[in-house]
Amino acid sequence: MARIDFHSNVADKLQYACRLTRRIWSDTPSGQPVRQIVMVGEKADLQKLDELLWTFSNTDFLPHCFIDDEAATETPIVLTDDFASPALNQIPHADVMIHLGMRMPQDVPALVARFPRIVEVVTVNEAERLAGRERYKAYRELGHELHNFDQSKST
Repeated sequence: MARIDFHSNVADKLQYACRLTRRIWSDTPSGQPVRQIVMVGEKADLQKLDELLWTFSNTDFLPHCFIDDEAATETPIVLTDDFASPALNQIPHADVMIHLGMRMPQDVPALVARFPRIVEVVTVNEAERLAGRERYKAYRELGHELHNFDQSKST
């Protein structure tokens, strides 16, 4: 079973995704390989996120690229708009998937077989909250370990 974390009531999902990615990537235990992260979302959001990952911090470098980039197999953070992209089979990334979109993956068993940890980012937008609740219920019905981190009191 996968561990699935829901980060709910997020005010700005792209800024939040940058901070979350930095934390996950930098929290790799000493002597361990750097965590590999795949970020899934809508194309428009991923375009903005690509720019933001370069500019959100003056001191942090988060190496990333889109899944169709020739460097994707060697880049620890990969962006894609498709849970089932054939290109996913070409990259070794399998530690964490961060989902920024609203769609439920069609093949959840395949997704959790590949990613032992999935992070769902759910904003305060009502449509995204409702979609997030549906994903939460679907994951729960499949028996996965679920955790919720309510960001409504965070600054």
